[in-house]
Amino acid sequence: MTEQQLHRVKAQHTAGQLGQMIDGTLFGNADKLVTGANAIESAGPDDITFVAEDRHLTRLKNCNAGVVLLCADHTKLVMESNPNFVVIGVKDPQLAFQTILPLYRKVRGRQAREISPAAYISPSAKLGKDCYVGPGASIGDDVVLGDNCEVHPGVVIGPGCRLGRDVVLYPNVVLYHDVEVGDRAIIHAGAVIGADGFGYRYEEGRFEKVAQLGSVQIHVDVEIGACATVDRGAIGPTVIGAGTKLDNLVQVAHNCQIGRHNVFAAQVGMAGSSSTGDYVRLGGQAGIKDHIHLGTGCMVGAASGVHRDVPAGETWIGFPASPEQEQKRLVFTLKRVPEMREDLRELKKQVAMLTQQLASLQEMKAAG
Repeated sequence: MTEQQLHRVKAQHTAGQLGQMIDGTLFGNADKLVTGANAIESAGPDDITFVAEDRHLTRLKNCNAGVVLLCADHTKLVMESNPNFVVIGVKDPQLAFQTILPLYRKVRGRQAREISPAAYISPSAKLGKDCYVGPGASIGDDVVLGDNCEVHPGVVIGPGCRLGRDVVLYPNVVLYHDVEVGDRAIIHAGAVIGADGFGYRYEEGRFEKVAQLGSVQIHVDVEIGACATVDRGAIGPTVIGAGTKLDNLVQVAHNCQIGRHNVFAAQVGMAGSSSTGDYVRLGGQAGIKDHIHLGTGCMVGAASGVHRDVPAGETWIGFPASPEQEQKRLVFTLKRVPEMREDLRELKKQVAMLTQQLASLQEMKAAG
């Protein structure tokens, strides 16, 4: 049995039933049985799949799915090109698919609301109602947990931390002392929040540590990926704004001020005291220099290196990063360098020949 089969739920629904569930418009056989839900490439004749964006419509050419969720504007086009599909037109295909998917996948319920006897909880810690604390977890002095929090096995919560309601800390998360986590935050396995920032002074031939006496504030509805790190501030707090999502292996250095609803892909690195506005998006492995500000709504491409402020709303790419159109012109120019070198060599030959001819003419004129 494959891993995919292990996660499947044996269920069958008709295309008509699924269409009614998501308030869609059905084209084709309403009695078509659907026994699974899969991505375009792996969907079979009894599966339902979806296409969320125009640019992915061409992927349906080799798709074997029985039922396809589409934006209502695309249904006629797809039905004409492939009448074998049963099509359900909806406003948001991805959202509709996410509504249907749990019918065909195992959905694990939340942990039982209990405190493991194998957890350590300081006598001075205060836990809200209906919390779960797993075995091997450690909750330090003066910690406060809001109602309905989940603290999974191996989590360490240092002294003085404050967690809001419905916070989920997955296994082996570490919160250093005095970290604040807002309501409904999710922090995935192995993340470390509140470690010392990378602060040193060079004194008499050696690096001396600068005390990191600030904290970390994680606002409401933040999600932080596995093995991500957020360092504490040297003086004030490092801040992660409401609704921001950090992917796995993201590094946010000390004193950074991250705005609301930012999205950072994996391996993004924010150097110390950098900041962002709201709705900033950073591609994977983007690196941000210290004391740089990224304006509201700007985007930075994957593997870009940002060395100066990015204005609001602009898209920057490359290394060093610059506005997208400027960087594209540079790339196109670099691609022409070999051709330009050959042109330059030819021009040098022609100049040498013309120079020689001119010298000969000058000698003839002088002799005459």
